[in-house]
Amino acid sequence: MTLSEDRLTRHWSTGGMPLRVYDFTIKHARLFRLESRIVWGTDVRAFYAELESLQNVPAGSSVLDVPSGGGVALRELKPDTPIRYVAADVSEFMLRRAQTTAARHGLTNIEYVHTNVERMPFDDATFDLCVSYNGLHCFAHPPAALAEMARVVRPGGELRGTAVVTGGSALSAKAIAWFRRTDQFGPVGSIEDVEGWLVDAGFDDLRLDRRGAYLYFKGRRGHT
Repeated sequence: MTLSEDRLTRHWSTGGMPLRVYDFTIKHARLFRLESRIVWGTDVRAFYAELESLQNVPAGSSVLDVPSGGGVALRELKPDTPIRYVAADVSEFMLRRAQTTAARHGLTNIEYVHTNVERMPFDDATFDLCVSYNGLHCFAHPPAALAEMARVVRPGGELRGTAVVTGGSALSAKAIAWFRRTDQFGPVGSIEDVEGWLVDAGFDDLRLDRRGAYLYFKGRRGHT
């Protein structure tokens, strides 16, 4: 484990006030929309629409949510949704928050896995869908994280995610620098970097949409 990775892991595992504020804010759409408009120069209504699309995952699917954080995505599931849903995170604190969130929404069939995203305890080609919302910019090694996601997604399976990227406003750049100094962000790439990482990991049929300093990305796991 590198020093930077260790610092990132420690930060996201502390349960400190910044984590609680982030988890509270992202679960309250009006707050997160205001913050994102000011800091990242974007309207994140599309983010919440993306979360809602989880309701349309076909029955019998296996879904990996990494990093699950406090469970912002799993809130969209219905209690009787006939899928396997695994919430994975390096932070036991965040996983506890996710469990609390699930309980509030009557979800009793979520699996919780404490793991580093670069070394996940799943067999190859386990999942039909991997979602990674607001996590890529928090990883110490984004290319390695995406490669591991590709490993556990079956050929033809899908990756969906969002991330902060460079290329936004001067305020966005300052915010990224501050989050990096305070060990909340890892290396933050450009849209071109993310595209390259996805291709190198084995994803194709890519769809990338940068809005301000916020990126929506999707891809399919290749068959080769």
